[in-house]
Amino acid sequence: MEQELRNLINVWISAVISICYCYYISSRISKGLLRLLSLLPICVLFLLLPLFLSSVHFCSFSALFLSWLANFKLLLFAFDQGPLCPLPPNLPRFICFACFPIKVRQNSSPNTIKNSHCNNEPMPTWVLAVKVVVFGVLLHVYEYSHGWPQFVVLALYCLHIYLEVELALVFVGAVVSTFLGCDIEPVFNEPYLATSLQDFWSRRWNLMVSAVLRSTVHIPVQRFATRFLGSDKAVLAGVMASFLVSGLMHEVVYFYAIRLPPTWEVTCFFVLHGVATATEIVVKRTLQWRPPHRAVSGIAVLTFVSVTGVWLFLPQLLRNNVHERAISECLLVIDIAKRNLFIFSA
Repeated sequence: MEQELRNLINVWISAVISICYCYYISSRISKGLLRLLSLLPICVLFLLLPLFLSSVHFCSFSALFLSWLANFKLLLFAFDQGPLCPLPPNLPRFICFACFPIKVRQNSSPNTIKNSHCNNEPMPTWVLAVKVVVFGVLLHVYEYSHGWPQFVVLALYCLHIYLEVELALVFVGAVVSTFLGCDIEPVFNEPYLATSLQDFWSRRWNLMVSAVLRSTVHIPVQRFATRFLGSDKAVLAGVMASFLVSGLMHEVVYFYAIRLPPTWEVTCFFVLHGVATATEIVVKRTLQWRPPHRAVSGIAVLTFVSVTGVWLFLPQLLRNNVHERAISECLLVIDIAKRNLFIFSA
């Protein structure tokens, strides 16, 4: 564990030094191809850094933050687009905006009409407490899961992944918010309340990833496809491209955690959801679709996401015992925290 912590520190020191180079050197180069060429070595380095980590959590989150999000933000930065433009006023902000899935909350004007689908308010404390308790219970339930049907274990781990990712990103957001002295928008917007796949993926699930994919993939593909397909079909092309790229990037994250060639199950999961989301858009456009009651549509969305997740998203993790490693790491952190608390109280 000590060696892994040293590796983590070295990885993030390397990342910070690289971002400093981007801030002081690349930002002074004219936008376009030359700035992109200056950033490519950093992008390659960010693809390599997670390979120096073996912990599931350290490796996976470093891959998400650096290999995926930071690289995509730097690609946008090369052309003066994305969250790094205009250039933040100081280096700490540039580092945080580049390396972490955060967005500063904008103050809403009194005349702004609130959209019920888009909620940038922080999570209520009691909701956060409930999620922490449920996550803690899940960790201990696994001890009695031997002999259970596989689909039950898969369903539990599906809930586990959601809670762990959200709680981890809430923690990162709180630390960055305190460090920068500003309010950060929540990354998740209660995805279990989604009433459609569009609502789930674009307005509720991992909003920072959605925003980056929208800027780097969806909008460019839509603009290019409009010339050949027309505006309506071009939107569908952008949707499919975004889901495809998301699937491929998840394969990359899986590779870091498992260190085995991809099986493409995760890509199939996202392509399937892309097809379903595109179909949903077409149906809403071509038919005067009257959506069912929120309870019915919500259950349908959660059922579809859960069933396809159990079918395609999770099996590769379970086959390679990634869930057991992740659970062991969580229990180890809890045990260390308990021991330190006992020492402190004594």
